[in-house]
This record gives sequence, structure tokens and C-alpha cells, in this order.
Amino acid sequence: MKRLQRVLAAALVAAGLIGCSPAQRLGTGPRQIQFWTLDLAPKFNDYLNGVIAEWERQNPGYDVVWTDVPWGSVERKLLAAVFARTAPDVVNLNPLFAANLASKGGLQPLEPLLPEGAASAYLPLIWQAGRSAGPDGQLQQFAIPWYLTARITLANGDLLRRAGYQAPPRTWAEVPAYAEAVKRRTGRYALFVTAVPDDSAELLESLVQMGVTLLAPDQRAAFNTPEGRRAFAFWSDLYRRGLLPREVVSQGYRRAIELFQSGELAQVGSGAEFLRSIQTNAPQVAAVTRPYPPLTGSNGEANVAVMTLAIPRQSRVAEPATRFALYLTNAANQVRFAEQARVLPSSRDALAQVQARLQADPPPTQPERLVQQARLLSAQTLGSARVLVPASPGVKRLQAILYTQLQRAMLGQISSDAALAEAERQWNAYASGRWPSQTPRDR
Repeated sequence: MKRLQRVLAAALVAAGLIGCSPAQRLGTGPRQIQFWTLDLAPKFNDYLNGVIAEWERQNPGYDVVWTDVPWGSVERKLLAAVFARTAPDVVNLNPLFAANLASKGGLQPLEPLLPEGAASAYLPLIWQAGRSAGPDGQLQQFAIPWYLTARITLANGDLLRRAGYQAPPRTWAEVPAYAEAVKRRTGRYALFVTAVPDDSAELLESLVQMGVTLLAPDQRAAFNTPEGRRAFAFWSDLYRRGLLPREVVSQGYRRAIELFQSGELAQVGSGAEFLRSIQTNAPQVAAVTRPYPPLTGSNGEANVAVMTLAIPRQSRVAEPATRFALYLTNAANQVRFAEQARVLPSSRDALAQVQARLQADPPPTQPERLVQQARLLSAQTLGSARVLVPASPGVKRLQAILYTQLQRAMLGQISSDAALAEAERQWNAYASGRWPSQTPRDR
């Protein structure tokens, strides 16, 4: 990630973006709008081509040229396009890469381009996912939310019953007693949350749900607090007591899926559509699997994954590109896409319509009804869902540092308090080099 940051900064400087105002970049450029998405072709060709054709009809004189990019190569391709001064005008990004680009001056701030009241059409906590710091460190709106996925709990009802539970826990505070009951009464494990540094962020999200503030405004560590120490002790104690699979320190989220499908795990956090995979791959487990609300902290906040649309600063058609992004994410278009892609919309009106349809139209078969129930639960979580881990440049490094030190505590190499203190030291050393101009916090 650090190497990517250096390459990104060099690319943006070489392309003459940093310090270049929007007025300098507009002018009389081409009337084409280059639009990039991630892994949506060919499945959604008809949908996207139809949306593009209708927007072009309403906006004569502009042609939208759509390019779909494989997920794994978008960063490389976008950097190459920046170097070649052929960056797209609208690009589909996750909040983390959008924040990286914005921090180096690569994205267009949207406030001057958005019509008044534009934010009110979107879920408020989701709209905030498009805010990040620009090169001056000030928070600005750099992205428009598009589609969402929300994690729910899928639980093995047979293991729950044998453990003495009718439903899995709703909060992390209930997990230790639950995990002990599952292990003692069934010989299985309650849950699998990986501590592998470059894998799922679920454990990092759980720290936030437990009340931990990860970073201060100056990007220095804010996690070595009573809440942070309790959260580190929570995970290290579960592991040392044998209430987590030993592989959580060596294998990623894929192992959680394997264990759940083999009947060795009482629950797994996943998207609603994963039920279809269980029904195909492990029909006996699927027969006793039911969807439940996700694990949260005491305030009930759940996590949501957001995909956004951003306008690179190179764009010569930033204003119509923004209009196109708003059109693509309006309620009518989001409802259609949510139905086809089995995702959730970021539009408030679209979410209300999706929920109404899920409640009003039960499928004919029990497996399909379960999937629909899971989708409805996912939609209902959005009322209290947000992106729990801030899309801060360097957050992957933060995850690696925290997970590595937590592994040491889990394995008994160091106390959980000492592990957290070492994570603080390592992160602050990194942050001091990366953000040397930030004013240190009062100690």
C-alpha cells in the first residue's frame, strides 16, 4: 500500500493535477463522458446501456462511453490512465481507494457541482461515506454513493438449539457466554472472525462497534484507551480459552465459509445472497440455516460496504459527469439495479421501495423465501448502518499493525495491553512519516 501511495502521488504530480483548479481543466474539451465500472459486464450490459441511452436522450450533445474494469486491476489501470492523461470522467470506486485519490488531489470536490439538496436523496450515514480529506486535510465530498451490501448473521439452528439458544446473540457483549455454551454442548465453535492482516476487516469493524476510536483527526492512534484495551482483551481471551478456531490467526474468511458449510460453525457473518451458495453446496446445513440481524455494539450500529462514483480532477466535463452520476444513482435506477444485482440502494426512496417489494411478494418455495427474508433483514439494517472503518489513506496498514499485534496476544506471546501499546507505537511511527505536518495531539 505504501508503494501504491508513492506511485499515486508521482502520477498525480506528473499529470499536473495537484494545484490545478476546476476552471483550468474544463474549457472546450470533448463531449464524451468516459465512465468506468467494476466487474459489472456482461451481466448488467442491458441495464447500464439502457440507463446510458436514456441519459443521452435527456442530455443531447453528450455521449457516455462505458468501460468495465476487472476489480483486481482497477488501481493499476486508473494510475496508468492518470499518467496518460486519459483518466475517466466518472469512475466506480470503493471508499478506501477514493480517499487515497482524494488525499493526493486526484478527485474533483463535488460541492461546487452538486445541486442544492442533492445529499437529501441518499441515506444520511451512507452519504457521509463519500467524504474524505483532500490534500489540505479538510473533509470534502468527493464521491456519490451507489450500491451497498450489508452483513447479516446466518446461523445453524440445530447447533443453536443444542447450545440452548433460540437465536444467536445480537451484541458482542453476549458472545463470550454464547461461544462457551456452543463449545461445551456441541463441541463446535460459535463463530470465526479472522485475524489475518490482509483479509477481512470484520474484526477491525468489531473494535469500532465496541466503542474504539481508531484514529484522531491528526491521523495519530486513538485506540490505546480503556475501550481499546477491553476490545483487545475480548478477542485474545476468546482465543486463549479455546472458544475460537485455532485457524483464525492463519486463515482468512474463506475458512469461516468452509467451517459453516461443513456444520462445524454455529454462525457466520455474510451477505444475504450467500444463502444461495449454502443451498447449493451444503443442502443439509442450508435446511437448518436461518437469517438473523448482524452482531453490533451496544449502540446497535451495523457495518455496510459502499460502492461510490467519483469524478477525477482531470475531467474536462466534470459538471455533466456529475449530472450523469446523480442520474445513475437516482431512486428509479437504483431500484432496478438493486433487483437485478441483489444489492441494496443508497437512495432513501429506492430503499423504501425495495423493502416494500420484499415484504409484499413472497416467493413460492421455502429456500427462496429464506433468501428474501435475508435480503429484507439486510435492508432493515441500513437504518443504523454506516461504514465503521474510516476510509483513511493508510487504513490497510492500520489493520495489518493491529491484527499482527492482536495475533501475538492471542498466541500468548505478549499481554493484550502490551500488544495494543505496541500497535500504537508502530502506527504513530508510520503516521509521523506519512503526515509529518500534522500537529501532534496533546498527551
